[in-house]
Amino acid sequence: MARVVDLVCFPVKGCAGTSMSEAVLTPAGLAHDRSFMVISEDGVFRTQRRHPRLALIRPTVSADGARLVLGTDGHGSVGLDVTTSAPRRDVDLFGAMFQGIDQGEDVAAWLSDALGTPSRLVRVPPEHDRIAEGLVSGPSGYADSSAVHLLSVASLDLLNRRMAERGAPPLPMDRFRPNIVVDGGWAEGPHAEDRARRVSVGDAELGYAKLAVRCAVTLVAQEAGVRRGPEPLRTLAGYRRAASGGVVFGAKFSVVAPGKLSAGDEVAVTEWGDAEL
Repeated sequence: MARVVDLVCFPVKGCAGTSMSEAVLTPAGLAHDRSFMVISEDGVFRTQRRHPRLALIRPTVSADGARLVLGTDGHGSVGLDVTTSAPRRDVDLFGAMFQGIDQGEDVAAWLSDALGTPSRLVRVPPEHDRIAEGLVSGPSGYADSSAVHLLSVASLDLLNRRMAERGAPPLPMDRFRPNIVVDGGWAEGPHAEDRARRVSVGDAELGYAKLAVRCAVTLVAQEAGVRRGPEPLRTLAGYRRAASGGVVFGAKFSVVAPGKLSAGDEVAVTEWGDAEL
């Protein structure tokens, strides 16, 4: 029987995640996931692709989303009362224009110091109506695409075995920054998430959107905030190239029915399909 073994929320896009034993799944993903984003002064989102030190910033958000604290070694912490009433500003996410609510000068100064480059923090506006496209489309905050990223332990175990054959050390799950980690029970084995079209977990239901295309963020050691080596992209390129191009690992899902999730919940696939490889 496949079960949830970890739930991870990333309140600030690109920053560290928080592992949780239970979470609320909203129409746009885990509550507060990627609801904040670090941007340049001209509104372009910051990413670990260019700013790997983002991984060292640890966000803590209150259950109601009204209070956010950011912390990192060497720079202390900064807390803020989240505003949803400040003026909106344009923000650029992969060339697509959205709106963000600027969270003020104190957190902007702290982020600029921690990252070594002028930066600001924005929050998704309540009226944010982004729909991420996929086989099943759905709402999404500031995530790269669809709201939920699901990855199985079996898939990572296979990758680590293949890397070991090349003399490379194993990598932890956090290199891939999934929201839901699944272990056990899928008779289909590694990469079963590629073919899972409808998934029932906890009180919620997920619909498959697309494969997760991997980028240079997977090269960043999350605990160190530095980019290291060619793995896992070198090994993945040998056996995980999608027909449409790109290296893929894990799958993205839209939320069909919101609900509560907990570690230990059964993950039941109610509809299967063909992998897009």
